[in-house]
Amino acid sequence: MADESEPAVRKPRADAERNRVRLLKTAKAAFAEKGSGASLDEIARTAGVGAGTLYRHFPTRDALVAAVYRNETEQLVAAADRLAETHPPVTALREWLLLFVDYIATKHGMSEVLNSIVGGTSDLYSASTAQVKQAIAKLVDRAVASGDIRLELDPLDLLRALAGVANIGLGPDGEWAAKRLVDILIAGVRTRN
Repeated sequence: MADESEPAVRKPRADAERNRVRLLKTAKAAFAEKGSGASLDEIARTAGVGAGTLYRHFPTRDALVAAVYRNETEQLVAAADRLAETHPPVTALREWLLLFVDYIATKHGMSEVLNSIVGGTSDLYSASTAQVKQAIAKLVDRAVASGDIRLELDPLDLLRALAGVANIGLGPDGEWAAKRLVDILIAGVRTRN
């Protein structure tokens, strides 16, 4: 018997969910390109919705910025499960690390707008950090269990190396250099070819 004291949670309509996803994608691109100068009205227009639709989903600029960041983290974390189900352990780890480089590039591109969130980003970052740590640990544990990589590997060392290279930027080739580093890191931790 259902608990009658709790109201039923309605699933969003399909068109509302499509609008939300379009707004998140459009906002991600706008924030990466224009930083805090990105216009919310322009984001709505580019996404093909009205300003009212944007504000129904994201009542403030901070809510939209946080939602874009959370969405990127959720996609990265979900990719770990998807890759683990469809790829051999080392391949799954490598592919996920490449996605992590893209995630860092997005975060770097949005750094100005993330830093503008009223009240700071500590809660947002701590939640995402825990999720990302759990995802990489799962992939590394799987690769260790298969015997493909060394037992003494700290999963966070892989992320630190990639984040360091991606954040340094090294000019327009920073993202490429970080992606190249993925193969170097994988080769360095493998137990066999």
